[in-house]
Amino acid sequence: MIDPLTKKADRVILGIDPGTNVMGYGILGVYGKKPAMIAMGIIELSKVSDHYMRLARIYDRVRMLVEQYCPDELAIEAPFFGKNVQSMLKLGRAQGVAIAAALSHQVPITEYEPRKIKQAITGNGAASKKQVCEMLVRILEIPRESLLPKLDATDALGAALCHFYESGKPAVSKSTSWKDFVARNPGKVRGL
Repeated sequence: MIDPLTKKADRVILGIDPGTNVMGYGILGVYGKKPAMIAMGIIELSKVSDHYMRLARIYDRVRMLVEQYCPDELAIEAPFFGKNVQSMLKLGRAQGVAIAAALSHQVPITEYEPRKIKQAITGNGAASKKQVCEMLVRILEIPRESLLPKLDATDALGAALCHFYESGKPAVSKSTSWKDFVARNPGKVRGL
């Protein structure tokens, strides 16, 4: 197990699970090719009655996290499409404010759909929050006493770990047409 208090990470990824009542965050350190949790927590927003003041709190807290942990990248869960338009609008605003706070420090952003994060962590895009939490405990060797009652923090850590996995994959060409392949590989194709 890597001790993030004694060893400096080669790369730091901030994961965020946006929310209007509770926003989760997770800080993942990458040590060589091994990820390890540095910190995780939640930003409790339900006690702030004014929606705009909640947005200000999100902005301030994310900015403070960026200043404290100096992440190289931000992985954020994209809002899922629900039936309640007002809830979607509020969630999109919360996500946008978190992104703006990271961008104010030039932190690159990557969005992941909830299914993509769950698939990357558990192998099942329809996994529950509890299943994601259990897999993170195993993968990152998180002590159970570090877990919080609300699973928003582990969801955010899941976004960071998903980004770690995705950023290690080789780039795939977007075009798969034969004409594009021939243009990119003129010496490999004969007789055309």
